[in-house]
Amino acid sequence: MSRWQELTGGTSGEEYATRFEALRRSGKDMHGEAALCSALVPAGARVLDAGCGTGRVMIRLAELGYDCVGIDLDASMLDVARDRAPALPWFQVDLAAFDPAALGVAADFDLVVAAGNVLPLLAPGTEATVVDRLAAALRPGGLLVAGFGLDAAHLPVPPALTLPEYDACCAAAGLERVDRFATWDAAPYDGGGYAVSVHRARA
Repeated sequence: MSRWQELTGGTSGEEYATRFEALRRSGKDMHGEAALCSALVPAGARVLDAGCGTGRVMIRLAELGYDCVGIDLDASMLDVARDRAPALPWFQVDLAAFDPAALGVAADFDLVVAAGNVLPLLAPGTEATVVDRLAAALRPGGLLVAGFGLDAAHLPVPPALTLPEYDACCAAAGLERVDRFATWDAAPYDGGGYAVSVHRARA
């Protein structure tokens, strides 16, 4: 069982969506993740939203002209995503068992994004497998962009994945780090408790 499932019971889709809607109404920018992705690959590029949740990031990317696919294990989150954007492709998938071919999806994504603490909330011990699965879905030269917390202030569970461990998983999957930021608006990483890492698949 993933740490997310243990935390929420897999029934928090509507609650999660309501919380972000309240943030949006308060004036908070809700599209930082999509903005960074759009700065990395041109409109029309194929994007996989891994751990897409209620679809906030992917729906925005689709609005910007990206060819998107969303995958998540939490059915309650996907219910919200499908209700909000029924024409987009949403799949219920365990990231540790993700196989694009089994879904009829081409494994040639230009970018894979994992936002919202996806990696620290995986089932313990599956991190390397998930990174390998996501890397395998990239075209040569494609990008994996992952943002996640590293300390108690940025995570709803005790920290379990360090940046050196994540980088090692990426290296083993044939990815090389090209950038690291402190936020989704590309502020320089300063060793703080949250990081957005950009890795590229070797050609």
